[in-house]
Amino acid sequence: MNFGPYLFLAVFGMAAVLFALAPLAIAWLWARVFSPRKPGAVKNAIYECGLDVQPTGWVQFKSEYYLYGIIFLIFDVEAIFLLPFAAAFKGLSFGACLAMLIFILLLAEGLAWAWARGVLAWK
Repeated sequence: MNFGPYLFLAVFGMAAVLFALAPLAIAWLWARVFSPRKPGAVKNAIYECGLDVQPTGWVQFKSEYYLYGIIFLIFDVEAIFLLPFAAAFKGLSFGACLAMLIFILLLAEGLAWAWARGVLAWK
C-alpha cells in the first residue's frame, strides 16, 4: 500500500492534536492527584488582585486605546508584506514593482490619515 503524502499529513495532524491536548491532559491529571479538596467560602470567593470585588462590572475605556492598537496591527501586518518584496526585489517584473509601489503609497496614505486625525498623538 502506497499512501503517498497523505500518510505524512495524517501523522502530522495527529502530532498536532497530541501536542495541543497533552499539556491539558497532564494538567488535569496533576490537579486530580495533587490538588487538595478543601472548598470553602474564602477559597471560592472572587479574587481581583487583592482588592474587594466592585459592585459593578462596567468600566469605560477610551476609544483612543483601541484605535492606537488597531493602527499598530495594521501597520505591523503591512510591514510583514514588505519583507518578501525586499527579498525578491531584483527578480521582480515591472508590474510587481508597480503593485508594491501602490501598496507602499497606500501605506503612507494610511499613516498620513492617522497622523492628521490625531490617532498617533498620545494624550
